[in-house]
Amino acid sequence: MEPIAVIYPFAGERVLRAFGDEVHLYLTGEETGGCFTQWLEVTPPGGGPPPHYHEHEDEWFHVLEGRVSFLAGGGWTEVGPGARVHCPKGSVHTFRNIGETPSRMLLTTMPSGFEDFFAKCAAEFARPEGPDMPRVIEIATSHGIHFVQS
Repeated sequence: MEPIAVIYPFAGERVLRAFGDEVHLYLTGEETGGCFTQWLEVTPPGGGPPPHYHEHEDEWFHVLEGRVSFLAGGGWTEVGPGARVHCPKGSVHTFRNIGETPSRMLLTTMPSGFEDFFAKCAAEFARPEGPDMPRVIEIATSHGIHFVQS
């Protein structure tokens, strides 16, 4: 029996903002049956998350625009457009936009779920008084995402 291809028609995107980044969700767990999440991440110069690891998701980055430095595999590596980086679950990683313009990367996490984490964090960052960072850490931990010292 031949595998069945799945076509995902474009149904628009949801844009979330947190940690100084802008996330354009393309495919969520709802659309992929929980298999994966895919989004475009736009990061301002100097931006990027703190070092962290995921208990549940493997994460793939494809740099579309900009210069990005990745902490992965224990060291920092600078890359540009076309570079692809895989961070398996359990591996400490982060990235920094080291360019002078916003970076744009296509990210995929497998299985899905990252979109739920980021949506909850976006709600915290949208608060008029700013995010409650202990609450953000609590949200991350409840999704199996752990921030670490580098």
